[in-house]
Amino acid sequence: MKKPLNKIQYDPVAKTLHWLIALAIIGMLALGWIMQALPNGPDKFSLFQWHKSVGITIMLLAVARLLWRWRHPPPSLPLSMPRWEKTAAHAGHILLYVLMIAMPFVGWVIVSASPMNLPTILYGCVPWPHLPFLPEMANKGEIGHGAAKVHGYLAWMIVAVASGHFIAALKHHFIDRDNVLTRMMPQFLNGFLNRMRGLK
Repeated sequence: MKKPLNKIQYDPVAKTLHWLIALAIIGMLALGWIMQALPNGPDKFSLFQWHKSVGITIMLLAVARLLWRWRHPPPSLPLSMPRWEKTAAHAGHILLYVLMIAMPFVGWVIVSASPMNLPTILYGCVPWPHLPFLPEMANKGEIGHGAAKVHGYLAWMIVAVASGHFIAALKHHFIDRDNVLTRMMPQFLNGFLNRMRGLK
């Protein structure tokens, strides 16, 4: 789809989905590391349910964000950006989308293959099914163990890629002095960010 020439900001839906996903990822990672440090018991079980709920939410929001992006293309990157930087930006976005969907999906595999067969109740009120066939597989313990390792690696990957994304946005705002950061920010914050950039 051709991008409109006068589009310099992401639309409100894209911004809302972006920041909801960003906050959910922070919450999911925090919950994951906190619950790993807790002994088995009611508190860990409760956090585990919240972690699953947030993870599934991220996966659904990421799919919604992709569908919205398909019908509502983002604004073009600044013409002043070198070709290699534009390529890196596009690759980073693709990798983020892959991770936002793959990480919760692998978590879904872990839960579905668990010998404990614990149900998933999103936010304590919406039942979420196990993946088909996995609960009945004879080697589901091995599958779950392997998926748990992958889940851990993906967590560190999403930290690295999201951190790079954040640092790149700051670099564009304060060093390159373009609109890459402000086009995704809520409008009421853009004035504040531009004043910060103007300070010496």
